[in-house]
Amino acid sequence: MKEAVPTKGNLLKLKDMLKLSKSGHALLEKKRNVLLREITSLIEKAQKLQDEILEVFERAYKALQFANLDLGMEYMDEISRAIPEYKDLEVRMKSVMGVEVPEVKMKFDRKDIPYGIYRSNTALDKAYLAFVEVLKLVAEAAWIENTIYRLAFETKKTRKRVNALENIVIPQLTQQIKYIQDVLEEAEREEFIRTKKVKDRKAS
Repeated sequence: MKEAVPTKGNLLKLKDMLKLSKSGHALLEKKRNVLLREITSLIEKAQKLQDEILEVFERAYKALQFANLDLGMEYMDEISRAIPEYKDLEVRMKSVMGVEVPEVKMKFDRKDIPYGIYRSNTALDKAYLAFVEVLKLVAEAAWIENTIYRLAFETKKTRKRVNALENIVIPQLTQQIKYIQDVLEEAEREEFIRTKKVKDRKAS
């Protein structure tokens, strides 16, 4: 930081800059703490979601095995080819402490089962609905992972700004303010001594 000329005007400017820097430091610290809490919460949610995905996958595959036994692999292959690609996925962006993160919404109606009920059985319905549930969970896990990444990146940037203010900007401003105050106080003392000497000469 460039050395400021020791004047009262510069002293006031530097004090305002120091006040602003401390206020910014406090806000950035608060932002970083909020981001860290959000990341911690999402990581816990992601871990629970991972366990849930494994549990639903296991349930889906068991139901699929029963359906294969009852209906036969050939018919199951025919049904799988008839199931359309899922496209009813909505991604919106929302702001978390100024960070744009995705939010995924999926729509599914039980009436949307794409195969004829007369040629299916309970195991097939259970398998299909379980895999739809897996699809929802995987989509949710994907946006949580993406959100964690974005928030972590923003947390890193915020930490750098906090460190810069804490270790560079604020100490330098404090040092310059002290330097100017010392210079001005010394000038005032010298002026006082000169004035006193002039008065003493006039009085004698």
